[in-house]
Amino acid sequence: LMRKLSPQLVHAFSSALLQQKRGGERDDCLKWLRYYLDFCAKYHHPPRDADSLSPFLQKLASKNQSKAQQEQAVYALTVFYALMTEWPREHAGDRAQMDKEAPWDACVERLKKEVALRQYSPKTLATYRHWISQFAKFLKHKDPATVNAEDAKRYLTWLAVERKVAASTQNQAFNALLFLYRHILKVDYDLKDDVVRAKRTRYIPTVMTREEVDLVISYLPYPKNLVAKLQYGCGLRLFEALNLRVQCLNFDECILTVHDGKGKKDRAVPLPRTLLAELEAHMERVKKLHQKDLDEHYDGVFMPSAFDRKWKHAGKDYPWQWLFAAKTRTLVPESGEYRRYHMHETQYQKALRKAVLKAKLPKRVTSHTFRHSFATHLLQANYDIRTIQVMLGHSDVKTTMIYTHVVQSKTLKEQQSPLDFPVSPVRG
Repeated sequence: LMRKLSPQLVHAFSSALLQQKRGGERDDCLKWLRYYLDFCAKYHHPPRDADSLSPFLQKLASKNQSKAQQEQAVYALTVFYALMTEWPREHAGDRAQMDKEAPWDACVERLKKEVALRQYSPKTLATYRHWISQFAKFLKHKDPATVNAEDAKRYLTWLAVERKVAASTQNQAFNALLFLYRHILKVDYDLKDDVVRAKRTRYIPTVMTREEVDLVISYLPYPKNLVAKLQYGCGLRLFEALNLRVQCLNFDECILTVHDGKGKKDRAVPLPRTLLAELEAHMERVKKLHQKDLDEHYDGVFMPSAFDRKWKHAGKDYPWQWLFAAKTRTLVPESGEYRRYHMHETQYQKALRKAVLKAKLPKRVTSHTFRHSFATHLLQANYDIRTIQVMLGHSDVKTTMIYTHVVQSKTLKEQQSPLDFPVSPVRG
C-alpha cells in the first residue's frame, strides 16, 4: 500500500511533522503508517476510517508494543487522517483512487450500523466487511448505486469456477452479499438457480487421543496450557475460553459459565475437578495483576456492550477481570484511556502451532481440535447426544451428530464383511 501513496503525500506528511517540531520522529512515524496500512489491507479496514485505529492499537498491544510506541502510532495516524481530509486532489493520484472507493467506504459505515443494530458479533462484522471489500474489488469499485443481482451472480460463480473455493466459503460470501443487498443497497437479491455452486464435501473433524491431548499441552507454556486444558476439559471455542472473566468460575459448585457464546447464548458446563488446584493458583496471579493495575490507576478492563455507561467503574472491579489477561494495556484513542484486553487469539494460536510441531503429531491440529476431541471422547464414553449438544452450545443436534461419524470410524476394525460371516450348514 505504500506504493499507492504519492511522493507528494509522503512529503506533506514529513512537512506536517516538521511544523509540529517532531521531524526527528519522521522515520518512526512513517513506520507506524506503513504498519497501519498493511494492517488495514490484511484485515480489510478502511484506511481513512478513524474507527480502524482502535483494532490497530489492540494489535500493537498484542505484539507487546509499549505505551510510548502506541502513543507515537496514534500521533502518526492522526496526521495521516488530517492529510487525507485536506490533501488537494490535483496533487494526489492516491486521493483519486480513494475518492473512487469512497462510496464503498460509506457502505461499510452503514454495514457497521446495521450489524450493531442487530447485535451481531464483531467476527460477523469482520467477515461481512471482508466479502464486501472483495466484491467491490471484483466490480472494480463500480458505483454501489448501479449494482444489481447479476453482479452478485457473476461474483459467486467466479468464486466457484475460477477460485475453486469450498462450499462453506461460497456460502459465507453469499450471506454477506445477501446482507449487503437487503439492508444496505436495498436491492432485490433473487439469484434463483443461476449461480454455479461449489460442491459440498462431507467434513469429518480431526480428533486427538487422550495421550495426544496431554502431549500437546505438555509443550504449551503457562498460561496457554491452561487455556488448552479448559478448551478440552469444557469443550470451549477459543474465543469463549479467552473471554472468560473471574466471575465465570464457581469453585464451590464446580461449574464454569460461558457468557455471550456463539449466537450470544450463555451456557454452564462442569468444571474439571483435576484443574481446581491449578485454577486457584492461577487466580492468585490474576489478583496480583489486578492489584498492580489498581496501584497504577489504570482505567479498567474492556467491558461488553454498554456496561461502561451503566456501571462506570465496573471495569476496575475484580469479578470483571479477565481470566487470561493481555500482558500490556491498550490505549483507547477516543478517550486516551489505557484499558486491559484479554490474551490475543494469535498469541495462543502461534504457541499451539509450535507445541504441535514439537509433539510431531501426524494430524492437523488447531485450537478447535480440543473441542472436537471433547465431544468425541464423551460420545465414546456413552454420553447421550442431546447432553453433548447442550454442553457444546449447538443450536441444532444435527451439528453435534457429525461426531457420530468419528466414533464409527474408530470401531471400523471391529466390523465384519459379509464374506466373514459363519456359513450355516445346508439342510439335506
